[in-house]
Amino acid sequence: MQKKPLRRPRPHVARMRKITVINWVSRDGVMELREGSAAYDYSDEVVGRAMAERMAGGEGGGLPLGRRTYEMLHRAWTPRTGNPDTEVRNRRQKYVVSATLREPLRWVNSTRLAGDPAESVARLKGEPGGDLAILASGQRIHARSRHGLIDGHLLLIYPAVRGTGLRLFPGDSAGRPRLRDSATTPRGVVIATFETAR
Repeated sequence: MQKKPLRRPRPHVARMRKITVINWVSRDGVMELREGSAAYDYSDEVVGRAMAERMAGGEGGGLPLGRRTYEMLHRAWTPRTGNPDTEVRNRRQKYVVSATLREPLRWVNSTRLAGDPAESVARLKGEPGGDLAILASGQRIHARSRHGLIDGHLLLIYPAVRGTGLRLFPGDSAGRPRLRDSATTPRGVVIATFETAR
């Protein structure tokens, strides 16, 4: 009787972390997340709860941030005690891409990333751990997209037209993202989760 060849066990392939972009955008696709912006007029408890649920569910294991976005979010969110979205962000690990900031950083659970920004985020993506989320940081989002590092988008689309400004998807963007889920708040904000088509 001919013996069957032994099956070699398949080598374990570690799952690469996903990166999701989380951003406020106007109805015509202009990014806006800054203190005093029009997007803040549509932020309420419903948005806060929805964001906390989605980030707790996996769209935010860690937050790679640019220096300006990091400092803006620190100023805007740390005083908001009792807000579920704030509590989630405080618990998340923040990775700050900056050549000027020095540790220890002021916001709890924060680490500075040195070196080339794209290479630093690519290294994070390849390390074990929870998925990553990029908040705002428009120029860095475009750079990550060009390097193929973005796996999806969690967008808060508010019902206003800005006309001009930095767009989330420039004119040379390609691809057909797949809608995973969506919800609409009483104030007309559409919270939509998209997966990037590969």
